[in-house]
Amino acid sequence: MNSRLNAAKFLDQLKQSPNIDRAGMILVHNGIVRSFSRDGNPVSAVEVSANEERLAEILDEARKRPGIVAVEAKVQQGRLEVGDDLMLLGVAGDIRENVIKTLEETLNKIKAEVTTKKEIR
Repeated sequence: MNSRLNAAKFLDQLKQSPNIDRAGMILVHNGIVRSFSRDGNPVSAVEVSANEERLAEILDEARKRPGIVAVEAKVQQGRLEVGDDLMLLGVAGDIRENVIKTLEETLNKIKAEVTTKKEIR
């Protein structure tokens, strides 16, 4: 297992946002490579690529949402083994309704429009 993303450091950086004093909640999604696909087939690794330009656009959109004070994401690209960190997404905001909704919608956009994965069986 080669986890190259550091969730603790990522969270610390998110807390350094200039407006963090307006946040009452931070959610962090830590996606990792699992040993099976959505259809139940075994997976030994994945090849991941990301459209960094589209990722930046999505994060900028999320930062403009009501109550949101910080949004950051990192996507690990290349060959990742089972258990490796694949993506970190953090959202800081005023109240849980704004933060949860923003994290969910931003995550879904990133999965649909930014990352591509090829499973290695």
